[in-house]
Amino acid sequence: MEDKPRYSRVSDILDLAVYMSSRVQGITISDIMKMYNVSRRTAERMRDSLTNIFPQIEEIETDDNQKHWGFVNYSISQLITFEPKEIVNLEQLQRRTTNKELKSELSKTIEKIKSFNRKNKTTIENNVELFMQTEGYAIRQMPQYKISTNTLVVIREAIQNSKIVEGIYHNKKRSLEPLGLIYGDKIYLVAREKAKGNEIYNYLLHKFEDLKLIDKVFDKKDFNLNEYSKQSFGVYHGKILDVKLSFSKELASDALNYNFHPTQVVKQEKDGTVTVKFKASGDKEIMWHVFRWGAGCKIISPKNLKSEYKKYLNDCLKNNN
Repeated sequence: MEDKPRYSRVSDILDLAVYMSSRVQGITISDIMKMYNVSRRTAERMRDSLTNIFPQIEEIETDDNQKHWGFVNYSISQLITFEPKEIVNLEQLQRRTTNKELKSELSKTIEKIKSFNRKNKTTIENNVELFMQTEGYAIRQMPQYKISTNTLVVIREAIQNSKIVEGIYHNKKRSLEPLGLIYGDKIYLVAREKAKGNEIYNYLLHKFEDLKLIDKVFDKKDFNLNEYSKQSFGVYHGKILDVKLSFSKELASDALNYNFHPTQVVKQEKDGTVTVKFKASGDKEIMWHVFRWGAGCKIISPKNLKSEYKKYLNDCLKNNN
């Protein structure tokens, strides 16, 4: 990691103040190193610079063994402004979502942000409109689904407070321990089902009916949503596969700049082709992804996945004859 040039320090320090203010338990030196990709020494300098500017920053006691610093009983809200491009990012997300309730929530959030920037409201509105007129997005074919606002409220409270929920799923009453939400083309609830033991399952959130919060607390144990998500290619979980794909020279440039999976290892071969290796579950989603690349993408291993892919292609051809 290399230290950034001196001229960037002021913007980084102000950015760091916003970052620190957003964290209830404050931030650590490790957080600063990771956030700004700097050495430990530079991270310590940034912290010291910030504490000199804001004497309201205090060391916060936490349960871990690291020192945390943060703002206590002090707000830096007057220093915070939103640039047009930041609002446009939210506007684009609001456009793309197919869920009416989420679309409505995003609209309200955008209105609050614009209201927060009242002094520069006219300028922001004009710039946002200019961005929106010059930035479009490709139409994506995806299912339309409906999730009630109440369902999201119940699930979020259950996840945050480790509380059990009950509801109807596929015409069956279920008692679940919600662990997190995974957003893709659809929204999946990651949860344990009490009747099935300690196994973790993914449930389509829009399939629930009469979802209710139960005033019973459960133990999440050592569950980590980020680590859980990394195990799959998409949202499907199962046996972890050692996947190896080969991309033709024509696809090499795209493959080298593509994010396939957090565990990926990408290598350009001497003949110009590109090899991609990763570990993940979700054989169907892997096959669907390979199909999108066309004839220039081949499954090298595992052999059973390659066989399943051939069968899948043959079945598709038979059904379309």
